Amino acid sequence: MPSPLLTGTAAGAVGTVALNIATYLDMTVRARPASSVPAKLVGVLADKAGIDLASGAGEAAKEEEKNRQSGVGALIGYVNGLGIAALYGAVRPHLRWIPVPVAGVLLGLAAMAASDVPISASGVSDPATWAPEDWAADLIPHLIYGLVTAVAYDSFAE
Repeated sequence: MPSPLLTGTAAGAVGTVALNIATYLDMTVRARPASSVPAKLVGVLADKAGIDLASGAGEAAKEEEKNRQSGVGALIGYVNGLGIAALYGAVRPHLRWIPVPVAGVLLGLAAMAASDVPISASGVSDPATWAPEDWAADLIPHLIYGLVTAVAYDSFAE
């Protein structure tokens, strides 16, 4: 049997793809733009750490900084998706008594918390001010991530 951490990470890759598909489908159906929140979080964290994401000055540097913030923001999403699933892989063998749908919902909520707590704590966004459609745009893809990841993990672990 492969390593539970590796199995979890592989399942997380499948779940992260499912989350991205759900998000892009929502963007398509509702004609909404991509979220700028991950990039803003990167900007706040870089400022607090004293890291300059631009290598020059002027408008070109501003665009470079914006592009790096966007890229790192997306990478953080992958780190969350793969990391939460790797942790899931470490604990799932000890929690087989939890049904897969329940484990999937808990996994999705954990991934959502891993995304939302930093943006709230940093002041980038205040979830208390979100409209119901904002919550749905966050919750539904994370639940899909959790359920797909849990199913994939159990399928890979067989």
